[in-house]
Amino acid sequence: MTNLKVHGSAPLGPVGDLEGDLASLRGDCARMAGHWSAPAPVPPLHVSPSLIHGVTVPPASARLLDAMSDYGD
Repeated sequence: MTNLKVHGSAPLGPVGDLEGDLASLRGDCARMAGHWSAPAPVPPLHVSPSLIHGVTVPPASARLLDAMSDYGD
């Protein structure tokens, strides 16, 4: 939401510029894209199924999943 209260003597500009349009938004995003680069993806490590043991599921969670049609039916 735009705060329309102005304190000081800075020029406000035309009223249509308060929110901007799609072209100005896309331009802003293009200028900021270099500042928000994503880190390089880290590949997940493979874990052998024989090393996975000792996993316990609380009874309430098991009942919840059993009641969901995607998991138990």
